[in-house]
Amino acid sequence: MNEHTVKAFDADIVQLRGLISQMGGLAEEAIAESLQALQRSDLARAEQIRAADKAIDAIAAQVEQLAVQIIALRAPMAVDLREVVAALKIASVVERIGDYAKNIAKRVPLIDGEHRIEPVSILPAMGRMAADMVRGALDAFAARDIQAAMRVRESDVALDDFYDSIFRTLVTFMVENPKTITQVAHLLFVAKNLERIGDHATNVAEMVYFAATGTRMAERDRGNREGEATWRA
Repeated sequence: MNEHTVKAFDADIVQLRGLISQMGGLAEEAIAESLQALQRSDLARAEQIRAADKAIDAIAAQVEQLAVQIIALRAPMAVDLREVVAALKIASVVERIGDYAKNIAKRVPLIDGEHRIEPVSILPAMGRMAADMVRGALDAFAARDIQAAMRVRESDVALDDFYDSIFRTLVTFMVENPKTITQVAHLLFVAKNLERIGDHATNVAEMVYFAATGTRMAERDRGNREGEATWRA
């Protein structure tokens, strides 16, 4: 490519990364806000989160348009092509993360705010872990940092363990307090949404690794995890 084309391509990549970063910031905020709304039974905030998801969807559409434009006009090759394709896929994954945050917000009106059960208080810590993984994966993409991407994938083990612990806690609470079955069922779905957010952050990290190296991360043995069959999203 000539110098002008190279500069134009670099500018496009910077714009693409900026859009991905913007999406990620909105998704992280949606995760935190949805859990705060759940803790405080804040119906207005929950509705705002559901409405704000449209902004994430709109940026995802911009990423798709720009990525297709780059491929058509710049004809990138090798690592450059992998980065553009990775950005396209990552945008789709981040959009899905936003959907999970929106799903958590949808549960807020369904949980009795006046008789809130104690297990609600343990979910924000899991939410922070999931949001940290999303941030780490997107930072790895921005910096082309494969070591950071690998650390995100390693973090998924701890998040899975956290989910298993919460699953056991919630099921035990439900058995001991039958009147809470409906609320606990909603909380189980919230926990599962957070676990799936971690899975998607891991997917982003794996895409970053592939874009940078041209090879895929080795498969991680997930083992037999409690609640996986029943609460698979």
